[in-house]
Amino acid sequence: MSKEETEGSVPPEVVTTGENIDSEGGSDPAKQEWKISKRTLFVFITICVLTLMVALDSTSIGVALPTISRALHSSGIETFWAGTGFLLCATVFQPNFVSFSNIFGRRPVFIIAIILFLIGAIVAGVSKNVGQLLVGRCIQGIGGGGISAITEVLIADLVPMRYRGQYYGLMNAMWSVGSVTGPIIGGAFAGDASWRWIFYINFPFIGIGIFCVVVFMNLHFVPTSLAEKLRRIDYIGSVVFIASTTSFLIPLTWGGVLYSWDSWRTLVPLILGIAGIALFVVYEAFIAPNPIIPIELFNNRTAGVSYFSSALSGLLVWCIVYYMPLYFQAVKEYTPVLTGVCLFPQTFTVAPAGAFAGALITKTGRYRWSTWSGWALATLGLGLLCILKPGTSIPGWIFLNLVSGIGLGFLFPSVATAIQAATSPENVPMALALFSFFRSLGQAVGVAIGGVVFQNRMVANLRQYPHLAANATAYGADAAGLVDIIKAMPDGQDKHDIKVAFVDSLRIVWAVCCALAGVGLLLSLLVQKYDINQELNGDQGIIEKNHPQPPRDNTEEI
Repeated sequence: MSKEETEGSVPPEVVTTGENIDSEGGSDPAKQEWKISKRTLFVFITICVLTLMVALDSTSIGVALPTISRALHSSGIETFWAGTGFLLCATVFQPNFVSFSNIFGRRPVFIIAIILFLIGAIVAGVSKNVGQLLVGRCIQGIGGGGISAITEVLIADLVPMRYRGQYYGLMNAMWSVGSVTGPIIGGAFAGDASWRWIFYINFPFIGIGIFCVVVFMNLHFVPTSLAEKLRRIDYIGSVVFIASTTSFLIPLTWGGVLYSWDSWRTLVPLILGIAGIALFVVYEAFIAPNPIIPIELFNNRTAGVSYFSSALSGLLVWCIVYYMPLYFQAVKEYTPVLTGVCLFPQTFTVAPAGAFAGALITKTGRYRWSTWSGWALATLGLGLLCILKPGTSIPGWIFLNLVSGIGLGFLFPSVATAIQAATSPENVPMALALFSFFRSLGQAVGVAIGGVVFQNRMVANLRQYPHLAANATAYGADAAGLVDIIKAMPDGQDKHDIKVAFVDSLRIVWAVCCALAGVGLLLSLLVQKYDINQELNGDQGIIEKNHPQPPRDNTEEI
């Protein structure tokens, strides 16, 4: 074994079965027997229910924004913020929730996140103006970010590493189901019922979630005084992180939509955000006594590549989720509900692919094959999307959407497993928070990159048609707004030409995504082998009612 492999193998703190890491965890599964208990199963079902809820809520409002805008008499800018406030808040607060759960315990912080989501849903549902709606969506986003981050950490607390892949795969399947059905539900409510039900539909999920968390999620935890807990909070780091990432993400969400990319309104907050992130890194590395994000999380090659893979996969998924519906609505002129159905070949392959990959990781103890296969299939699938034309048949576009869905589905459980295998146990919760954070960060960046690519290509394409050149800049500025313009145009040469230009612009978006997936594939070759036959070593594991775990010297029942 090379020196690099030895230094990059399992951290000394990790308890393993002692197998040679060259087997990549492929030792005899019998040596790592584990069966899920009923109480843990109920907690996992709760995790899936809440994951489905957050996915539904984050994707259902988009198609209903025009209806909401008319109902609340809001401007385009105000409606824009109502749509993006959720994602922004959900992203920047995730590491903080995990840090607080390490200090105060998973269950109380998890309950707070659920309650915040409930409060946000109520405020948004009863809102009388767009300001109230925006407040509700931001509160929902904070709660949703906490739910998303803690659910992933809980699986690490409750399930041995070798078995986590299949549970992450199932959780990803629930997210995929919610992501594809959310726009359908949002479109149905916006068209046939009150848009407020988009928020009210969360109430049954929240009720089930709070009940199950209170009843079943009784966890081991280290009891300390309130003063000690408060001393462990990284106040400065938390504030700087939230402020700098918010400043970085805001211009990415409005660049090319509300303001041009060369506008000071875009450049100033972007530069301040980058400077703030640099300041945060310096503070966490050299000053913070209890850093919210330990810098050693980035010292490992496999973990670093996996964080980048998480961001890149989030970028690609969100590009598909955002821009593929535009093909069906603008080019095929389908309704929002039918467009949601047309996304089934893409999103309903992500779910079973992730579940299959997770189960196979558990069975074999190997995870790198899933990462390599995922990136290879994603690269191929995104390349196939470049073939889409205005006249592509239904069987044609169904087939073209299948491959990338399978590839992206393979990535979620394998990347999550690689990050945990390469991280010492005490840092796994924050490593998973960063996994979730970088995925959300990638989503925001993905929409921005797709917007820039589409806008530039669309303007260039339209200028080739003399009868469309005068409106090239206006038409190319907003891909989503162009959908309504195309639908309102009478059939004729102008409409045909603008559809051709639209499809060609999307083709460049898919080509860029294909190239980025290729980068992900090349970087995935740097992921190292780790033995994932590691004992369950989470500090906040389940206390079984009939068979309580013997307390360790650092754990105590609350």
